[in-house]
Amino acid sequence: MIYIYNDFGGTHTTALAAAYHLKQIPSDRKLTTEEILQVPYFNQLNASDMGVIFFHGTDEDGNSVYTVGRGASKHLLPAMKNISTLLQEKYGGDEKIIFSNTSPTVPFTMTVGGLLSRWLHLDFLGVPLLVIGARQCCQNVLRLVAYTKKEARTSQKKIIVLNNDSFKP
Repeated sequence: MIYIYNDFGGTHTTALAAAYHLKQIPSDRKLTTEEILQVPYFNQLNASDMGVIFFHGTDEDGNSVYTVGRGASKHLLPAMKNISTLLQEKYGGDEKIIFSNTSPTVPFTMTVGGLLSRWLHLDFLGVPLLVIGARQCCQNVLRLVAYTKKEARTSQKKIIVLNNDSFKP
């Protein structure tokens, strides 16, 4: 299976989701500031990285885990789904691809922190808000990852798109 966690920026909740999925961070407690800031790609991507698919690793079951930032595009995810379907049909692929939206887990503090840090380059204001936001949403992100894995295991579809609207903070 291929997991692709996605949201607007692809650098905060997606990075946390990939890290939880790959068991790179503890899931039994709130994360420390250092743990959050050491998550690969956390608060590291820019506007030029929108649409770029980043590989994070392979999980314990041999599944690949990726993230992507959609930016403001409402067309990127449908295009990715369509190209995935086309490639599977043309080349007889049978590997499931799961697109899981992490946007519903983003708290307001993380939105403001991301705006300040990534877009206005005011890290001294944005990063502390991002850390607060990450600590606020980590349990929702962890539940979203568990839900994503469950849906991937139980669905018969080859391409799965999860909007995850029930994970609002």
